[in-house]
Amino acid sequence: MVEHPLVMTFDFGTQSVRACIFDSQGECLAMESRKYEPAYHSPKPGYAEMDPAYYFDCLCACTKAIAEKHPDLLPRVAGIELDCFRDSAVCLDKDRNVIRPMILWLDSRMAECKKPLPLLSRAIFALAGKSDVIGLNRQRTMANWIKENEPENFAKIDKYVSVSTYFVFRLTGALKDSPSDFTGHYPLDYKKRQWYQKPETHLQGQIFSLRRDQLPELVDTQGILGYISKECAALSGIPEGIPLFAGGSDKSCETLGSGVVDNSLASISLGTACTVETVTERYIGPQPLLPAYPSIQKGVYNMDVQIYRGFWMVNWFLKEFGAAQIDDLVTADLTAEQLDSKMEDIAPGSDGLLVQPYWGSPLEHPEVKGAIIGFSDYTTRAHVYKAIIEGIGYELRFAKENFEKRLGRKFTALRISGGGARSDKVCQLYADLFGLKVERLQTVETSSLGAAIGGFLSLGVYSSAKEATDHMVRVTKTFLPNEKNTKIYDALYENAYKTLYPSLKKTYRYLYRFTAK
Repeated sequence: MVEHPLVMTFDFGTQSVRACIFDSQGECLAMESRKYEPAYHSPKPGYAEMDPAYYFDCLCACTKAIAEKHPDLLPRVAGIELDCFRDSAVCLDKDRNVIRPMILWLDSRMAECKKPLPLLSRAIFALAGKSDVIGLNRQRTMANWIKENEPENFAKIDKYVSVSTYFVFRLTGALKDSPSDFTGHYPLDYKKRQWYQKPETHLQGQIFSLRRDQLPELVDTQGILGYISKECAALSGIPEGIPLFAGGSDKSCETLGSGVVDNSLASISLGTACTVETVTERYIGPQPLLPAYPSIQKGVYNMDVQIYRGFWMVNWFLKEFGAAQIDDLVTADLTAEQLDSKMEDIAPGSDGLLVQPYWGSPLEHPEVKGAIIGFSDYTTRAHVYKAIIEGIGYELRFAKENFEKRLGRKFTALRISGGGARSDKVCQLYADLFGLKVERLQTVETSSLGAAIGGFLSLGVYSSAKEATDHMVRVTKTFLPNEKNTKIYDALYENAYKTLYPSLKKTYRYLYRFTAK
């Protein structure tokens, strides 16, 4: 191995891709990113599709730029690790061609699943109280939608893989992946980190309509998935023969990159989707009926709960309501930075405006819709902006408290990352809302940092995740809760936010049925 080896990381997000080179102290020595234009196509309302080859082409643009700007660094790269957005499957035929555009995780279409599961299976799920969850999982499985709506394409599927597996294939020629990258709608035994042997007949595996031979080989974290191929080297500028290590999903990498190596800490990620995350050596689901997922750390599981439309809601709000129109002339167009500056003028609780951030339905409450209540004649755009951020925080706090109940301990601090963490005002708001110390790190791009930590563990530079994060993760700013503000948020959370879903449950169910017509 070269002296002072470096690790290259590829971070495939929903909106852009980043290629970075890190040293063993967590310093990013080179970084190139490309924003997807567009991020996806919507052939119908609610659809989100893209040719995965486009994302790979964007990666190659990044790596070529690094090769041109930093030719001195590439010979020191001893390994590569990638992380990727989750639950977005690619269908390949026998010749390994993409059969149809991949369907992204934020796509809202659902299969009908008119053909019921076997009677015995239905009875078992009913006795366990899982009928609704299993039904929703079947509907949200894109393999089932393709089977119903595109039977000719379904018949062509030789391999049904995660988009991360497709990237591994393009990089190395191997159809292999880490079990951590199959978070979502796949027949994976999360606890054992392996496929169900016969998913088509397994009690839980059968809901995905896939055979074992259609699934790729799994290589546990820190193993080698393959080596950069000659073909990839020509396309990307990456030297041929560099090993690609099995790593973790974007959220698992975020957790490790935040320095969360045990459950004394939790991390919150403020990206397109927002999550609260921690790790456990015991297999403990974050909520009833929700699984824990294989972590990038060996022998460890990730507990995470996701708000599907997280800080996406901020972009949605700015796009749809950021401009004030008078006589068809745009007189003001507020940016997030400008709205940030106005947040301090609004008291905690946004003068009684409350947002329930269910712009994307969670698994445990599939019928819910988003809600904004408490409008008044003094409500401004800045009130709505702040209320959205508070609403996301309330829902993350709800999940965090469930973690603490299931783990039997309290978190001592929160680590914060993602694009929303760049704002000091957002970080302070969450310290107040959670009533916990919030720590921001040397980078908000903790997915890339976590992938790099995984790479150095794979190389044997560090012997444990604790040792690696001690060297590579640094807290650069701490936000302490304001006791007065925390009392206000505590009261609103207990007396208003937590009562919303029970109070609106029947209304949500009616609207769910109404919009499903």
